[in-house]
Amino acid sequence: MKRSTTTIRLAAVAAAGALVLAACGGGSDSDGKSTDKTAAKGDGTLTIGQLLPQTGSLAYLGPPEFAGSDLAIKDINAAGGVNGKDVVGVKADSGDTDSGIAPAETDKLLKAKSDVIIGAASSGVSLTVIDKIMSAGVVEFSPANTSTSFDEGDYSKPDLYFRTAPSDILQGAVLANLLVEDGKQNVAILARQDAYGETLSKEVSKNLKDAGSTVAASVLYSEKNGPGDSQITEIANAKADAVLLIGFEETTTIIPKLIQAGTGPQDVPTYFVDGNTANYGKGDAASLPDGTLKGTKGTIPGAKATEDFRKRLATVDDNLKDYAYSAESYDSTVVSALAAIVAGDDSGTAIAKEIPGVTTGGEKCDSFEACAKLLKDDPKTDIDYDGVSGPIELGKTGSPTAASIGIYQYDDKNKISPVKYISGNI
Repeated sequence: MKRSTTTIRLAAVAAAGALVLAACGGGSDSDGKSTDKTAAKGDGTLTIGQLLPQTGSLAYLGPPEFAGSDLAIKDINAAGGVNGKDVVGVKADSGDTDSGIAPAETDKLLKAKSDVIIGAASSGVSLTVIDKIMSAGVVEFSPANTSTSFDEGDYSKPDLYFRTAPSDILQGAVLANLLVEDGKQNVAILARQDAYGETLSKEVSKNLKDAGSTVAASVLYSEKNGPGDSQITEIANAKADAVLLIGFEETTTIIPKLIQAGTGPQDVPTYFVDGNTANYGKGDAASLPDGTLKGTKGTIPGAKATEDFRKRLATVDDNLKDYAYSAESYDSTVVSALAAIVAGDDSGTAIAKEIPGVTTGGEKCDSFEACAKLLKDDPKTDIDYDGVSGPIELGKTGSPTAASIGIYQYDDKNKISPVKYISGNI
């Protein structure tokens, strides 16, 4: 389908949903450089740990996320590395909240002297390791966390946590706006009962109600066992004019249950989110019979992976089929490397102080090579890296203050294609 780009304000759906964040980092002078010279020094080699899903309910996101970070490391080293040395990458499996392997895998990355850990993909998994990572003085930089939890409470203060994916404030607004634009006025929501599902369900519900639509049913199901028969029946009995399914790979078992209850995608218009907007055709990791999802729509935060970027990703993984969060993974790695150059230090605490500054204000540059050259020509240059995932623009909580959400639609082979991209400010 032809790609189009639309810009909306969150206030178009719900004025109360808009959150304006300062686009600057703490602890910096007017040039965006850190004023704290007391941080511990790194060992001279920037080590990027990758805590991403090789197994579990989000395993399909692992290959593009690993590839994005691997390609970034390849590009960084080809352009001269960081502070005179090549960047080193170390891989680990984040699993999911059910397997609970992330803490042990994180220990492996810390033992390998990781300065920055890219991951996790799941917000729930990140919440199980974030304190461990930050207490070790290491940056956690997720390409895919969307829960609002990371912008609230203790995590709302400047620290060592960052992400290139926008929070569910934006995705919730875009989803609600999409449903309203499609004429849906009575929506049933079926969501995982975890940090991801609960938050996104809440954001969509709030925006739908503010737009004058009704939430016919809002049902949370066990992330471990999936929805029971009574929960499927509750969705079916709601007689909604649309069903929003907020899930992960369990989608392949939920859809047949909805179909049996007369509430499948061919009975009631169905909508997915980034956690389950994957390809479900023959030959994919998870599949459904042809035509099952025809017409179903879904949202994925992030800009479209361009053909050039996909070709470059193939140089590190020529088996890639999905590209979700590959650009965000690439950019989180590049931003970390640029921050280490600005700091003149590869320690996590030094990098964290410079991360917001290299993404906002200053002189624009759109690649590691271009940005690194500006810094080499004049180390005092205030750079503003715009990446393959978009402008990034990290705010004081470590989250993007501007981002894009892609709207996708399924064909009769259960394959997704982009319909349009919507940009917004958070």
